Amino acid sequence: MSTPGRRPVGDHSVELGPIKSTRIYEEIVRQVKQLIAEGRFKSGDRLPPERELAEKFVVSRTSVREALRALESLGLIDIRPGEGTFVREVSIDALVGPLALLMTTQREAIGELFEARRVLEPALAALAASRATPDEVQEMERILEDQAREIAAGRTGLAQDAAFHAAVGTAAHNRAITRIAHAIMDLLTQSREESLNTPGRPTRSHQDHRRIVEAIARRDSAAARQAMLDHLIAVEGLVLGPASQRPRGENSDA
Repeated sequence: MSTPGRRPVGDHSVELGPIKSTRIYEEIVRQVKQLIAEGRFKSGDRLPPERELAEKFVVSRTSVREALRALESLGLIDIRPGEGTFVREVSIDALVGPLALLMTTQREAIGELFEARRVLEPALAALAASRATPDEVQEMERILEDQAREIAAGRTGLAQDAAFHAAVGTAAHNRAITRIAHAIMDLLTQSREESLNTPGRPTRSHQDHRRIVEAIARRDSAAARQAMLDHLIAVEGLVLGPASQRPRGENSDA
C-alpha cells in the first residue's frame, strides 16, 4: 500500500539488471545512485520492497539490506519502518553546508569563502541583469528603501543586506548557484556584521547596492557583474585587510 503523496516505482518505470560483482552490495549502491542521478528514482519515490529488489538484482536480501543501509548513510534514501524506503531530496545546502562549516574553523578558510563569493555573486548579478522581472527589480528597490531607513536610524541594516543579496539571487533564476552562494553567505554572517559595524560602511554598502540595482534595471550584465565584484572586494578588505584581495581584473573580464 503506497503512502499518500508518494510515487511507488512500478516494474515498467525502472529497469534493474542482475548483479555480477563480487562486492555485491556496492554494485547495488552504484546502480541505485545512477537511477537517482538520471531522475528515474525521484525525490519522494518509494523503492520496491526488499524482497522485490533482491529478485530484480538476483542477489540475496542480505546484500540488499547492506546496500540500503549504505544508501541511507549517504543521505540518499530514508528507511521508514512499516512504511517503506523512500528517495530523499538531496539539497545543495545539505551538500555544501557541512564542508563549508569545517572551512570556517580557520581564518584563511574564511578568505576562501570570500573568494567563492567573488566567483559566484558577480555571476548572479550578471544573470539577474538579463533575467530579472519588473517585480523582482521593484523588490530590490523596496529592500534598499528599508535599508536606507535602517541606516538613517543608526542601525547596520544587516537584515536588509542579506535580503538584497537574496533578491539578486532570486532574480538570477538559477537555483543551484543561488543556494550555494546563500550557504556561503550564511557562514560569513558574523564577518559581514563586523564589516557593517565599521563607521560609514552601512552607507557605502547601500550605495554599492544601488549601483548593482541600477545596472540590473538597465539590463547591463557587465556593469552588474562589476558593481557586485567591487562591493564584495570592499567588504573583504574590511574583514581580512587589503592584503587578502586578489587583483581586481581577475573576475572582471566579462
